[in-house]
Amino acid sequence: MKTGHLHPSTKTLRELISYFEELGFAVFEGPEVDDEWHNFDALNVPSDHPARDEQDTFYLKDTRLLRTHTSNVQLRAAKEISPPIKVVIPGKCYRNEATDDTHETTFFQIDGLYIDKDVKVGNLFWAIEMILKKLYGEKVEYRMRPHHYPFVEPGFDVDIKRGSKWLEVLGSGMVHPKVLKNMGLDPDVYSGFAFGLGPDRMMMQKYHIKDIRQIWQSDLRFLRQF
Repeated sequence: MKTGHLHPSTKTLRELISYFEELGFAVFEGPEVDDEWHNFDALNVPSDHPARDEQDTFYLKDTRLLRTHTSNVQLRAAKEISPPIKVVIPGKCYRNEATDDTHETTFFQIDGLYIDKDVKVGNLFWAIEMILKKLYGEKVEYRMRPHHYPFVEPGFDVDIKRGSKWLEVLGSGMVHPKVLKNMGLDPDVYSGFAFGLGPDRMMMQKYHIKDIRQIWQSDLRFLRQF
């Protein structure tokens, strides 16, 4: 009789969480259905930002929405935990977008948040490097590119080498002073970094999966390979 096994997506998610726990991060969770304040406003996302449009976000009839990122939990973590704040926030997210081999409407994300006195961008770079090497080995090829996100300043995208191409796996940056204020923290005293990584894309790289849509299709021919 054949026994069951963990889905590769679940396995990768648990591996990543365990790596962060080794670095001293605690796990913090929050709601998948949320309000605009926690999902957008508190994170310094402008009222006219394209991410708020119905073609990008799933809105419910009562004005709530399906969260577009696990960053919606950052404010809750900061309200419950006094600095130093060092948490990872795993969970499922939803975006109303076209699907292709690297994009899905439903996906997992892990948000990371570290806030304390005198946190610098070098701390962010170190944490990212440690996680990538834990997952892919010491010889992993990756690059960091400047990128604008409303909730961080400066911001960076991180890509890993996938064959001859680069695959974006996470966005990151230093927590924006306005976000720190919304957390009830003084940006003149505290600083921090945040990141949001895609376990599903990292799983694709690790297990050589070419199409992210296979993850959600419950195809036994696909699942039995793992």
